Amino acid sequence: MLEKLFKIKSRKAKLSLEIIGGIMTFFAMIYIVPLNASLFSSMNATNEVGEVLGTMSMDGVFVATALISAIITMLMGFLANMPIALSSGMGLNSFLTSTVSASLGFSWQECMVLLFITGCIFLIFTITPARNIIIGKIPQQLRLIICASLGAFIAFVGLKNAAIVQADEGTFVKLGSLSQPGVLIALIGIIIGLILMFLKTKKSIINTLAIPFAVVVAAIVGIIVTYSMSAAQGVDASIISTSYNLPYFDNNWNPISRFEGFKDVIFFGAFAESGVNNDIGSLFVNVFTNPSSYAVIFCLFFVHLFDSTATILSVGKDVGVIDDSGSFKQRRVFFPDAIGSFICGPLGTSTITPFAESTVGVKVGAKTGLASVVTGLMFLCTIFIYPIFSIFTAGSVVAPALVLVGTLIFVNNLKFLSWDDAAISFVGFLGVIITVLTYSISNGIGFSFIFYTIINLARGRYKDNNVVTYVISGFFIISFVINEIIPLLETAPTG
Repeated sequence: MLEKLFKIKSRKAKLSLEIIGGIMTFFAMIYIVPLNASLFSSMNATNEVGEVLGTMSMDGVFVATALISAIITMLMGFLANMPIALSSGMGLNSFLTSTVSASLGFSWQECMVLLFITGCIFLIFTITPARNIIIGKIPQQLRLIICASLGAFIAFVGLKNAAIVQADEGTFVKLGSLSQPGVLIALIGIIIGLILMFLKTKKSIINTLAIPFAVVVAAIVGIIVTYSMSAAQGVDASIISTSYNLPYFDNNWNPISRFEGFKDVIFFGAFAESGVNNDIGSLFVNVFTNPSSYAVIFCLFFVHLFDSTATILSVGKDVGVIDDSGSFKQRRVFFPDAIGSFICGPLGTSTITPFAESTVGVKVGAKTGLASVVTGLMFLCTIFIYPIFSIFTAGSVVAPALVLVGTLIFVNNLKFLSWDDAAISFVGFLGVIITVLTYSISNGIGFSFIFYTIINLARGRYKDNNVVTYVISGFFIISFVINEIIPLLETAPTG
């Protein structure tokens, strides 16, 4: 039966390696479930008078993330027969919490509506030839710049969450205090990860598992420090954790209450007993009447498009399901992430995307969808054994993963940039730096397209632009103008 479902023999795979590969991929990705729950529960958008527009239930987001990761990862295994695991995208969840909610003022319910609208568009584009057409029309250099900007943003979020980088009134940012235990633990994890990633060894698995191992070490050291300080100061470990950005075991675990939290986040909070706004109709009206929504949807769509496609192509190369022209031998591999994007908002979590950590399982020997099924089943188990993973919610613990994964995305894209072309280098630098310094992937993508289009026009290379680049650039210009005009109209004197 397994041979019929997953073609283990024809793929020259081994059952044992498929199972081990699936488990290893899971351990490389377990940080995302508690991290995603922590990120979304911290959303604190406020209204005009400074009132917080409600917060998401951490328990609910945890269950939603684990559940949808399990479902879509197993769907990838059964439908596409690929050893690719999927979960909430690291760049997209940071973008939603840090930019869309905190900066633009969208409530968490409205953020979920934005994800649902984006998911609908993404599903339609995947079912039709539109997805492949758009990917083919966007210049390769721009795709590299956008993905590199995403990587830089993820790394910066990791540095910020670990307090390695802090705000400063005079210089905007500064180095955090190296005497703080949370900062030291994050740095230890990053250093260990770097050492293992580049360690000269005949066992490549050591290099492959560098990131998850760094996170585990940071968690273990952090737990030791937390409970040592707790005993020395005579205070609860949760207080130490909050004060010093350290991990601790959350023993307050009740699966029933977790599912109660899940009820509060599904369908945009429609079933929540209390909330600022759980009227689905008014949520959609608020989103569609907000000019910023269209830029957000645009960015969510394109970031997910580039990120997911790049990961699938990368893993597909290792598995051997790509033909000589660089195309997939079967298009079904694109459908699981599209379905996940469609249902993620209503279920209460961020856009589901293929994870580069899937290569961990591939390096072990996974070649079929059976590995994805194993990974998916383990995601499902996390709903019931969360205390084991509660230590991965602290910023100091997950920082090594964010910084190292972000850096890998950044490096693996920028290394293919045409650095001998000064104009492309100029656009690349500005795209990355604007993304990081404005703390917005949206701004980075917008200015990258605008600068790329204008520079090509200035140097007479009209063929390097096309309809897609003109439309996208024009959209962002209009979006930037509208975002500046609306506040002026709202503050203009009347009468």
